[in-house]
Amino acid sequence: MDPDAVEIPPQKQTVFHDVIDLEGETSHKRTNKGKAVVPPGSTTITNETLKKLQSFKQFDIVVDTSDHHYVTNNSSTKQNPTSWAKKIQEEWKILAKHLPETIFVRVFESRMDLLRAVIIGAEGTPYHDGLFFFDVQFPSGFPNVPPLVYYHSRGVRLNPNLYKCGKVCLSLLNTWDGETNEMWTPGVSTMLQVLVSIQGLILNSKPFFNEPIIGIMSGTQIGEAWSLKYSEYTFIQSVRTMMYTVKKPPKNFEELVVGHFYSRAYDILASCKAYMEGVQVGCFVKGGVQDDDNGGRKSSDIFKARLLGYVKLLVQVFEKIGVKDCQKFIFPNSPKPTLLKKLFSSCFLDLIVVFASS
Repeated sequence: MDPDAVEIPPQKQTVFHDVIDLEGETSHKRTNKGKAVVPPGSTTITNETLKKLQSFKQFDIVVDTSDHHYVTNNSSTKQNPTSWAKKIQEEWKILAKHLPETIFVRVFESRMDLLRAVIIGAEGTPYHDGLFFFDVQFPSGFPNVPPLVYYHSRGVRLNPNLYKCGKVCLSLLNTWDGETNEMWTPGVSTMLQVLVSIQGLILNSKPFFNEPIIGIMSGTQIGEAWSLKYSEYTFIQSVRTMMYTVKKPPKNFEELVVGHFYSRAYDILASCKAYMEGVQVGCFVKGGVQDDDNGGRKSSDIFKARLLGYVKLLVQVFEKIGVKDCQKFIFPNSPKPTLLKKLFSSCFLDLIVVFASS
């Protein structure tokens, strides 16, 4: 498949505008469109890992489909009409031109029906700095029916809308009930909208309220308290996902995975340190602690104790990819909750997780 057929953006530095976001408004300007963005502080690219990260394209056509979730599904590319292939190429053009800098996509030369995307977790959420992978298949009925989307959970449940089995609950995919204008609309809905919706509507700052029956508790004292507990649980699961991803990166994204965590290791560990000092999950960003609307609540002792164990493992993972001086982020004396408090907190958290995931 000729890359020129989908008008891959030129790789020179040019200022572009994002033209689509969740509110339908134009978002911020950015430079280096079409490449991974190396965080500030790494402007002199002398390290080979960072060089590979900087040159990693946001959209590209690749060959290896061997670990794609839908690779064994019967490919109907040969049986589908020309209009089906044309529509998918149109989707490629939209993605190539308008992907936000926190989403990367790979499509496949031999299987137009397959696509893989990764979304970077946003600041201000329990998912910040994480990488979340999704496999996509365009079925034979596309675009009259939505694409099939599978989440690489690695056996971890970190959101009410993302199941361990890989199911993604989203109205736009017709996998969840919604208003007519929220469902997949042939000729209007796009794959870009699906990805942006997952990033903004699912991987958000308060995922506990994603379930409508729980969403009505938003703003209440008990609802916000439960939400904070769920966000603590979610951050732990996000850290676990980071470790699994570094150890076994999805194919065609190996350089992005290693470069991403190499360049953001200190940011991730600094946030863990802040959370173990009592800062609430999601309230620590690269510029420091941001204001929160949680009444000054602090992170729980049970969360701090659990996080300490995972930070030690995370440091080992980061050191294996060449990150140095990580040990300074390990707290030797994390609060140790009493057995009674530990049991109570554990049961309470289990209740919240079951409630939010039911």
